[in-house]
Amino acid sequence: MSPLAAAVTDDVIIDETSEIRNRARLQILELANMISVPMCLNAVVRLNVAEAVWSGEANSKVSAAEIVERIVARDGGADAGNLERILRILAAYNVFQEHLESSERRYSLIEIGRALVTDSEGLSYGAYVLQHYQDELMKAWPLVHTAVLDPETEPFVKANCEPAYCYYGKDEAMNELMQKAMAGVHESFAGERRLVDVGGSAGDCLKMILQKYPNIKGGINFDLPEVVAKAPTIPDVTHVGGDIFKSIPSGDAIFMKWILTTWTDDECIEILKNCHKALPAGGKLIACEPALPEHSDDSHTTRALLSGDIFIMTIYRTKGKHCTKEEYRQLGVSASFPHSRSVHIDYFYTILEFTKMNTALLL
Repeated sequence: MSPLAAAVTDDVIIDETSEIRNRARLQILELANMISVPMCLNAVVRLNVAEAVWSGEANSKVSAAEIVERIVARDGGADAGNLERILRILAAYNVFQEHLESSERRYSLIEIGRALVTDSEGLSYGAYVLQHYQDELMKAWPLVHTAVLDPETEPFVKANCEPAYCYYGKDEAMNELMQKAMAGVHESFAGERRLVDVGGSAGDCLKMILQKYPNIKGGINFDLPEVVAKAPTIPDVTHVGGDIFKSIPSGDAIFMKWILTTWTDDECIEILKNCHKALPAGGKLIACEPALPEHSDDSHTTRALLSGDIFIMTIYRTKGKHCTKEEYRQLGVSASFPHSRSVHIDYFYTILEFTKMNTALLL
């Protein structure tokens, strides 16, 4: 067949030599090899490359060889050439900035890479990266298609023979990494005096909230009994073990982060109803959750949110999901929260505030 021949597909004539067709093929090649990007990101976090570049609070331009000297003992035999290959692809995704000086490649951090450097509060997104690429989680990804064929069993369960939360409960290193990955939310709790953190793990998030808002006189860290049994002593925090599907401790306000997104709609309604019972009239449930946009597009925000939704489907629950703000509102209505509001705190998380109405005012 002539190289200028055209293919006919669904009544659309496609010129095989067209620029559009070639770009489509190139994009497929990029998508097929996309796994190299998160794996290289995982590699630089494990190697503490961002910390090495940001040495002494200065964003210096350094070569791969200089970075190797900072992260590995001199006799370690590390390969600077392979590190440079990793840095180049991450520079193409704006994690690092590449500087070509006298035929030598040097690298500095830009804002995306800066997020991997530990801040003044001891936090970085490095833990979030590592949490996503642990061996047990990686085993589940080749099985994503089974979430369509067999939605009753999560790909993670198929790969590891037990649910993710059970795995975290048994593996202290995995559990600690997840806690670090999920720490660090900032929202206004002005006026609240007793705060309950639902699913608070070791209480790290509640501890930060209490330090920032002295008006809160006491906090309850609520999680599974086996989780809070290992929680450290924290001033003004009481650790309480229980089951969110049975009851939740009472408080002026209830806080939860990344909880609703891991359960089905019916389970979310059950959780919200228990929160409603635990609150006084006028009390608030404050949930920090990813909220999907109504329409799909190619923005970084939409891609990050949709990717997170697939992570939930693969690792936690095939029918757990990120919801839209309207879907969250409807869940609240089903649990006797007729009024709610949503506030974006960054490009990924949204604060959902559900207020318990005073029934006397409704009469």
